[in-house]
Amino acid sequence: MLKGAPTTADGKVVDRLQESTRVYKPFKPPSVLTNTERNHPQRKRKRISYKEQTNENSDDDEDNGRKRNKKKGDNDGMYTEEELKAAIKKYPVYKPKPFDMVRRFSMPTMRKNGEVVQLVPTGIALGIRPPATVIPRPLHDPMEDHAIVLYDPTIDDRETEEEKMEREKEEAKERAAREAEEKTSGMYNPHKSLRALLGEGKDKKAKIPKVPVVIDPRLSKVLRPHQVEGVKFLYKCATGMMVENQYGCIMADEMGLGKTLQCIALLWTLIKQSPHPGKPAIEKCIIACPASLVKNWANELVKWLGRDAISVLAIDGKGGKAELIEKVTRWVEARGRNVTQPVMIVSYETLRTLSPYLASCSIGLLLCDEGHRLKNSESLTFRALNALDVKRRVILTGTPIQNDLSEYFSLLNFANPNFLGTREEFRKNFENAIIRGRDADATSEVQAECEKKLKELGNLVTKFIIRRTNDLLSKYLPVKYEHVVFCRLSEFQLALYRLFISSPEIKALLRGTESQPLKAINILKKLCNHPELLNLPDDLRGSEKLIPEGFGGAGTTGRNKNKHQAVNCAWGGKFVVLERFLHQIRTTTNDKIVLISNYTQTLDLFEKLCRSQQYGFFRLDGTMSITKRQKLVDQFNDPNGKEFVFLLSSKAGGCGINLIGANRLILFDPGK
Repeated sequence: MLKGAPTTADGKVVDRLQESTRVYKPFKPPSVLTNTERNHPQRKRKRISYKEQTNENSDDDEDNGRKRNKKKGDNDGMYTEEELKAAIKKYPVYKPKPFDMVRRFSMPTMRKNGEVVQLVPTGIALGIRPPATVIPRPLHDPMEDHAIVLYDPTIDDRETEEEKMEREKEEAKERAAREAEEKTSGMYNPHKSLRALLGEGKDKKAKIPKVPVVIDPRLSKVLRPHQVEGVKFLYKCATGMMVENQYGCIMADEMGLGKTLQCIALLWTLIKQSPHPGKPAIEKCIIACPASLVKNWANELVKWLGRDAISVLAIDGKGGKAELIEKVTRWVEARGRNVTQPVMIVSYETLRTLSPYLASCSIGLLLCDEGHRLKNSESLTFRALNALDVKRRVILTGTPIQNDLSEYFSLLNFANPNFLGTREEFRKNFENAIIRGRDADATSEVQAECEKKLKELGNLVTKFIIRRTNDLLSKYLPVKYEHVVFCRLSEFQLALYRLFISSPEIKALLRGTESQPLKAINILKKLCNHPELLNLPDDLRGSEKLIPEGFGGAGTTGRNKNKHQAVNCAWGGKFVVLERFLHQIRTTTNDKIVLISNYTQTLDLFEKLCRSQQYGFFRLDGTMSITKRQKLVDQFNDPNGKEFVFLLSSKAGGCGINLIGANRLILFDPGK
């Protein structure tokens, strides 16, 4: 039998959705709780009783009354909104304490003697203290005694290219902001700043004043007056103060005037200082030089700046290619404070191979020692160095004046690209007119045009070239004595000499039928040095009768043949004088000697002479590896060294080697 539909008191049928029995219990999702736990009644909150208050009795009465008045369906332990509002006034929990009762914050500090000092705060809120105003100051005091100022903002200040670009950028921003403000002047803008709402103008960025640039005192105290002038010239050229947008120059002082020290002063100043306080002019520098001078440059930096002043990356050929590329890559990627080795010293050949890895690196300064190697603009070395991203370029050379104007243009164009125009423009404007005027058959008008072009070219290039002679050293160095000693030929040499000039080959040469004059001159040079340098009797026909007893003959001058055999000085007039020189200097003085020759065979004879006389010596020629050369130079320059003679090949020793340990020099065969 079906159950009847539920009805209300007045007989109306109750909707199924409104049936109260069907929502008797709320829906409960399935859980892991047991029936006992599920049916367990929920914990009730206990009411807190504040019996410690003064109005304890009245509170109890009110609570009891509240319980009696509570309805049966209300939840126990729940406060109404009216009760909470009443509790705020009733209980003093929410009442703030008086200011006098608040414990003030203090920071205990202790003095050196153990006394505790209480410091009362100033009352200024944390985080809004204005930053301290730091007054811009130069790195070194320009008012100090003997200070050398390279840049004075009161005299030399002028807007650079970078500053001009930054100023134009700021002006463009202000102009764009002003135009945008004019467009929206009559419109409602809900995004205005508080400063704009208050009608205050925008604060302009404060311009930081420039500071003087002063040479480091450790360098200024050792620089001579002509070197100070050279450093000032280099700094003006490298910073564009000489000519706007031109940053290169050529240091062409003669040997001995301190080109290396002047460049070190420039390098150190640019790395540490600039007219903008706290900001260096450059971050990185590359010194390109012959391979034999890499170690010498590293030693010079340590000598003048100190061992801990600067860290140098000297690429001297040691290690593998992978290790070299890794070092160069780290050097290229370093920026800002991560630049731990600001200077790289590398040979021209190695730099040419590393040019692809340096293409993306911004280099501040490039120093090219023995820069006359860049006279050929078509060489691979010139192209590799010219492709580097560097605008400050300094060339060091003792021979900048070239007979070929094209070579002269290559040096100038490398230091300051496009300052004299392209090569075609240089030929059109200067070279062609100068060459025509130098012709012996040139007319007076052509010669006048030549002089005009020479003067015009000189006025342009003198801004970037500085050259001084050794006459400046007369007041600093002892008097240098130069002696030209004419040595008489020995009887053996004289007989060979007469035989040679009377030979059919020489007679044919004098008549013009023979075309080998250089070979004849070379034979005479060797003969005048010592007969053992000749390959007798092949070099001189008919000399068999003239060769004395005991003469070794052809091939005896080899370095490894008869190494310990003494040389017969009596057969050569120069060797007789040389032997007396060495004996007299060795026995009467503590001087050291550098003995130079153009031929390694002559050095072999020198070595035999030193071994026979038991003279300590070093030898440096083209056969010695680059890594060992500087070590020999350092040992010979040591005042406590026992080596007396330094045997040097003129070609191997003509690349800037500093032999400061000797005070005497003998050039055995000056004619070349």
